[in-house]
Amino acid sequence: MARVESSGDGARLVSWPPQRYERRRQTWYYSACLTITVHTVPFAPRFRVHVSTQVRRWATRLDVRPHQLGGATVLLDAPLPWPEGPDRGHRLMVNTLGYDRRSKELAWRRHSPAPLVPELDIVRNYPRPEALFSDPERWINGPGDVTAGIVYHPSIGPHEVGPGLMPRERADLDAWVEEGLRPLLTRVPDLTRVSRSNTPSLLPRSGAGRVPGVRDAQLALQRRAALTRALHGRPLEIDVFWQSPETRAALLAELPKLIGLPAGQQVSSADGETWQWQCEGVDIRVRARPAGPLADALPTTRARGGLRAVRLAEAIEGRCGLVADRADPLLGGAGVVITEIAGKERFAAVPDSDPKHALRIAWARQGRLTQFVNSPDDTDSALEHRAKWTWLDVFRQMGAISPPAHRVGAGIPGNLQYVALWLVRHTRKGPTRCRVHRLVAVRVRPGDGPGVVEGWDAERAEWVPYPELLLLLSQVREPAASGGKETGTGKLVDDSAARGGPRPAARPGVEQDRQRETERQIRTLLFQLRDRPTLLLADAGNLRQCGPGLRNGALDRDTLGFGAEPAQRHTLYGHDLRVLLVRDANARGEVAEWYAHDTEDGVGFAEGVWGTADTEGRVFASTASKPHTVAKLPKGLMKLAPTAQGRIAPGKTAWNPGQLEITVLGCLSEKALTGSGRAGDPPDRPAEWATLAHQLRYHDDYPPLARPLPLHWARLAGEYVLPVAGTKSAGSTSSAS
Repeated sequence: MARVESSGDGARLVSWPPQRYERRRQTWYYSACLTITVHTVPFAPRFRVHVSTQVRRWATRLDVRPHQLGGATVLLDAPLPWPEGPDRGHRLMVNTLGYDRRSKELAWRRHSPAPLVPELDIVRNYPRPEALFSDPERWINGPGDVTAGIVYHPSIGPHEVGPGLMPRERADLDAWVEEGLRPLLTRVPDLTRVSRSNTPSLLPRSGAGRVPGVRDAQLALQRRAALTRALHGRPLEIDVFWQSPETRAALLAELPKLIGLPAGQQVSSADGETWQWQCEGVDIRVRARPAGPLADALPTTRARGGLRAVRLAEAIEGRCGLVADRADPLLGGAGVVITEIAGKERFAAVPDSDPKHALRIAWARQGRLTQFVNSPDDTDSALEHRAKWTWLDVFRQMGAISPPAHRVGAGIPGNLQYVALWLVRHTRKGPTRCRVHRLVAVRVRPGDGPGVVEGWDAERAEWVPYPELLLLLSQVREPAASGGKETGTGKLVDDSAARGGPRPAARPGVEQDRQRETERQIRTLLFQLRDRPTLLLADAGNLRQCGPGLRNGALDRDTLGFGAEPAQRHTLYGHDLRVLLVRDANARGEVAEWYAHDTEDGVGFAEGVWGTADTEGRVFASTASKPHTVAKLPKGLMKLAPTAQGRIAPGKTAWNPGQLEITVLGCLSEKALTGSGRAGDPPDRPAEWATLAHQLRYHDDYPPLARPLPLHWARLAGEYVLPVAGTKSAGSTSSAS
């Protein structure tokens, strides 16, 4: 039997009552779940209905204390007060259970309907919050005809049912949905491959005759060459603040392996805190010290009458003072700090106590980049694996990385540069409780050699090295509001917010000003990129927040539109400009789920670039390969209907690669060439540019990425956009400029 669950972004169909899975002397519950959403498609006049399938898991116990429960979704199955209505017996009521800090007890939250009609009749009642929290399994089975299920989330403890569905199950559900919706809705035609060039020039992982360790040695040489190029002859000074000796040992052991530093080149100090490697132009100095109070929780207060952002800013300033006392001056080198901190779950009980963002701000003020590694007790991953990824992200922040050579073909210019745009948009719920809009732009020129990654400095209107961009982003200030009263630091704060009352939404004029400023920056960027062929990459779900012209309904082939002005030929912004938009599910099902099938009814997954038979098509699908770290599963496993051979199937994790939609918005088509006076030039093939974006998802150091590499780096640069509210202790330096 299936029940309907309404949600803010669509509707869901949930199998009810849940299925059972016996494991570790306990019963675990799960259901099949179909999510139905409506979306638009680039260049298409009609909408599409997406139906995604997943496993909905139910909590049988909560391994958290009541005050740690921020908000859990609860679905109630109970007779409605109006039994003759159209939804009789077919709908689950959505509620939210969480800890109320005012009453200091568990309560129904966020306009849950349960408190509106607490009593069904003189005998039956809805479950009380504390009763549901203490024994969730009892309410799944239901006392009487009232049942309830708490939707599982990893933060409340482990679950023996694995997430995801198998490809065959997804195909069967897809056929069932298609049959049920016919003839009101029809399937979108199947996509076909548009290219066989799935990956760029990557180093082979295995093969006949390959000597073990050769690939690792080649990768180490590549990383060291990129690091040498990024450092420009400067030493690299690294401070490691550790809490466990195991983490320190793993970091020190992994660094020389990753960049191929020969054994015996290490020089240790007498105090056992400093190590140095010098090899072929690379000079690395590592100093490891106990973290001490640097990694402690921030001492936030809950005093009434003050802005939460200001209280957090005061705690950040205090941590900046501790850092300044521990920091040694940089002597002409590049500086990186690696800090071992507890997992974010350790700080969940006290809001704003996680020191990660405060340390990033503090060290950036000292001219140092930052990377964090979790303590061994707060993660399940192997220590060696975490140490490796810590160093790889350090190299990324240093700009010591470059995309592999593509294998698309001669249609791609040899001196092409990649430029990626990412909009950082924090609300008052952001990491520092401050609003901010900031456009991040990253440029990569593969032809200039490894280690050439740059970022756009909007203040100076010029390109700077990627590490410098990160430090500049950390200096972003919270924009001043208007219409309020001036505080002692020269910052404008709304009166109602200062009193702790409701904060008004951003005024339309403010949003329009932000949009115009972002569009002005994009135009300035495009003007600076006219010297060579350019591929401009943007995430449609991210950037359309500042540009209505990037919404699906406003897109037009080979044109760019800004503000209220009519859209113009994209070649007016660059003689050899190409513009690609990518889009993922965006947590809203914007891109449909998928599976691959062959002519013999085989169902599974396949990597590649997919499109329609239409030669004018500009919208493609990119599906990546299965990461080598994902475990292989036997064929034929079924989680919703386990067979005798697959009784443990519900406990398996079904890997489902997401689809990345690639829209070739602007290229040198016949129409674009004619409009720009180059009718005799050979036109672009949109499929080749979609293939290039697909290949940019691959790198020897990474599993297949969700986005092309330049866009991935632009998004990660946004981690340094951490505006701090003005405080009395910070003075005018922390006020908005």
